[in-house]
Amino acid sequence: MSLRFIGIDPNTGDKESPTVWVDEDHGELIFQGWLPSPELEAECAATEVPGHAKGIPAGEGIVRIPFRMVGMVREACDAAERAHVR
Repeated sequence: MSLRFIGIDPNTGDKESPTVWVDEDHGELIFQGWLPSPELEAECAATEVPGHAKGIPAGEGIVRIPFRMVGMVREACDAAERAHVR
């Protein structure tokens, strides 16, 4: 696997560590983040989105990433686009 580290939340110290990677082999962005509260997960599962069934499908999950990591997510998107152009 060609997993490229993009960045880690600088405000989390050495315990919690929301992180962003790019998997160039599979064409995916990888996020490590905080799990949602049961209330947030239920709200997400109950939200209807056009063309998509309600709920969270098996094998999928909700991950929380802080706004302060937007630049890292943007960098990961740029890296993903460059990898796709190859």
